[in-house]
Amino acid sequence: MFIWLGGAAFADPLRLAFWNADLSAPGPGLMLQRLLRGGPEVEAVVAVIVALDADVLVLGGLDHDLRGDGLAALEVRLARAGAPYPHRIALRPNSGVATGLDLDGNGKRGEPRDAQGYGRFAGEGALAVLSRLPLGAAVDYSGFLWADLPGNLMPPGPPEVRAAQRLSSGGHWAVPVRLPDGGTLTLLTFYTTPPVFDGAEDRNGRRNHDEAAFWLRLLAGELPFAVPAAPLAVIGQPNLDPADGEGRRGAIAALMHHPALQDPAPRGTAGRSDPGQSGDPALDTALYDGLGGLRVDMILPSADLTLTGAGVLWPPDTDPLTAALQAASRHHPIWVDIALP
Repeated sequence: MFIWLGGAAFADPLRLAFWNADLSAPGPGLMLQRLLRGGPEVEAVVAVIVALDADVLVLGGLDHDLRGDGLAALEVRLARAGAPYPHRIALRPNSGVATGLDLDGNGKRGEPRDAQGYGRFAGEGALAVLSRLPLGAAVDYSGFLWADLPGNLMPPGPPEVRAAQRLSSGGHWAVPVRLPDGGTLTLLTFYTTPPVFDGAEDRNGRRNHDEAAFWLRLLAGELPFAVPAAPLAVIGQPNLDPADGEGRRGAIAALMHHPALQDPAPRGTAGRSDPGQSGDPALDTALYDGLGGLRVDMILPSADLTLTGAGVLWPPDTDPLTAALQAASRHHPIWVDIALP
């Protein structure tokens, strides 16, 4: 079935997807130059997004700029490839935002780890939402202080650090998606710091835990924000496998088993027309993402939604799309299909 809205057709079910496209460049403005210039990597990213065929796509691994030129350049290429996304949101991330403080306690200031979120420049490695459906005004939680999270695991430190350090290393947003029937699906999207690359104080591990715990506190009504109404979906890159690898898994495990949410547990699958398993036993039992088989990305729709499929875009080696995936990113996209009312 197709639903017409604003001259465009939307299929039922609605596909939500997340992908870290690894488009981030070593300096400000360089990603935009890459997208304008084109080349095999850019063509591969576009090919993967076209094949993913998501109605709403949360894209990671982008560099944010104030005018949105980089994201606009990507959308132009997608439109030329037959996959237009006329609606998009990219809020300023915490990555690279200078604090003037020695946040990591190494006696130096102004380093990438002294920014609100790790970043060699402001906006490095940000998120964006691309949609075929209209988007409402986003709520940005990224300025929320780490010390203000109930039950936080913030390590001891100088009072000026506690008074300035934001919780979000990348960002936490609530983005309303306007559904064809007039309803709203709210995306709770985020990108966290990896729980490694620190010392015995486990600063990154603690922060990673609390970035996931933010959604638990928000859904419980324990924060100074309105509790988002269902239907909704928590979607993003928590950078922590709930069962494997380093990290404090309490918050991410609680989120994945939250009674208001459901975990579709996506596995390897070859595309939109095939919501089943990949056919490869190794993929079907282990692989969620490109980083050593760890499940570092997730989509958790609210329990009131009816799911018709879920998977990881991980085709067999003989599929031509495999080369594009390998050229584009270390990560594989994940997707969930939701039955519209």
